[in-house]
Amino acid sequence: MKIKCVFLLVLCTLYLQAQNQAVDSIPSKKFDFKPLILPSLFVGYGFVALNNPTLFSIDTDIQESFDTTKSTRIDDVTMLLPAASVYGLNMVGIKGKNNFKNRSIVFGTASILVLSTVFATKSLTKRERPNGASEDSFPSGHTAVSFMGAEFLYQEYKHISPWYGIVGYGVAATTGYLRMHNNKHWFSDVVAGAGFGILSTKAAYLLQPYLQKTLFKEDKTTSFLSPFYNGEQLGLSFVRSF
Repeated sequence: MKIKCVFLLVLCTLYLQAQNQAVDSIPSKKFDFKPLILPSLFVGYGFVALNNPTLFSIDTDIQESFDTTKSTRIDDVTMLLPAASVYGLNMVGIKGKNNFKNRSIVFGTASILVLSTVFATKSLTKRERPNGASEDSFPSGHTAVSFMGAEFLYQEYKHISPWYGIVGYGVAATTGYLRMHNNKHWFSDVVAGAGFGILSTKAAYLLQPYLQKTLFKEDKTTSFLSPFYNGEQLGLSFVRSF
């Protein structure tokens, strides 16, 4: 059952990669809604599962298949790897679609969107975690941040090779798997988190040209915004050099 969980996430995200049309920094005259369908279905599935006995039974069956006596903190690392890879690849000379400033605008915007929507949803739904530790299970914040980064990696490097995005999505799916393995989230929490993360990055690319013209006009300063996680709380760090 655990293997099925991973394959379901990977197959869904690879399907997204295959069906995705490019969301460029400059929006086209005709907006294509197709890339939004699958992540929206992820989010919708999660919300339906909150009050659907059949889907909740799937959550419990999957959770019972894990050995919850063993846990790992590696998901705190895999959560950030996809987004960090974008900057790492640029540092070694593999250039992405955008320069440092423009990709940081996208990344910062996506981070704000994903963290605000995830925390707002957690406070509204108050779903109990599988381990009973708290009532902020839905959706999975780790998974959302990781899939946000995976979509960011895909958008920045799909012109070079789709494999960058595929690897990023594989890491994100692994993060979701580990959240269930650690008994921190239900399956539907993870699915919804993936949807929130992907949608946040897509929205950030659509907003980027407008933000660049209004809030981030050309100047001699450099700003960088990134999410952080201390084991209990997610947040944003902001650095500005003059």
